[in-house]
Amino acid sequence: MCGDGFPAERSRGVIAGILRPGGLLPPGQPPYAAAMRVLLVEDDVRVGGALETALRRRGYDIVRAGTAAEALAAPPVDLVLLDLGLPDRDGIEVCRELRRRGDVAIIAVTARAQERDRIAGLRTGADDYVVKPFGMAELQARIDAVMRRAARSVPNRGRVTVEDVTVDLDAHRVTVGDREIPLTRKEYDLLAALARRAGAVVTRDELLADVWQTTWAGNPHTVEVHVAALRAKLGDPGLVQTVRGVGYRLRAAR
Repeated sequence: MCGDGFPAERSRGVIAGILRPGGLLPPGQPPYAAAMRVLLVEDDVRVGGALETALRRRGYDIVRAGTAAEALAAPPVDLVLLDLGLPDRDGIEVCRELRRRGDVAIIAVTARAQERDRIAGLRTGADDYVVKPFGMAELQARIDAVMRRAARSVPNRGRVTVEDVTVDLDAHRVTVGDREIPLTRKEYDLLAALARRAGAVVTRDELLADVWQTTWAGNPHTVEVHVAALRAKLGDPGLVQTVRGVGYRLRAAR
């Protein structure tokens, strides 16, 4: 039996779902996201291993925990994928404790499909809930949605400076040296979205959602056109870097 109380054949079904076509990225394809640390709390070694492999292939930095004690002792992360059926303590209690400690994003990953279980998880602090078995496409979509909501709830964080370029997130002002750079609203919003995660890859879909509040742009080159305009105005083409097939990142300060 696995931690959520379902037999080994269900465990194999979960693994098959994670690894089915559309789960892992094809060999050689760039990761979907990067520079985000995820705490994976899963007591089933096989399921945890399959999830870790799939997530690492998508560029995530993974911290593993197989028990509630390990989960609560883990270092700070950006997102927690929390199995509710843990051997040493109910995952609902772990979720409540993690939420009490701070605003980390939490997705409950469990075999408990009953409505009362989903409600309990959400009421104790989970941001979303995914039921086993599932595919990586579904999990990725839920991660994207939770992290978008988390980003919007974070207040502006002062200034981000990369060499002589400064983005003042509170004043909505961009300077190169002592010279203020006039940007359109969308150009500024695009630069701010990258600056808040300087050094990390921000996917094209995330930029469309954050800056244009959509998952589809009428002009397929909308993001590319605005990035080109930003590079020209900032006078440093290498400041906004293209990660081919994934998205963009603001070069981290050296």
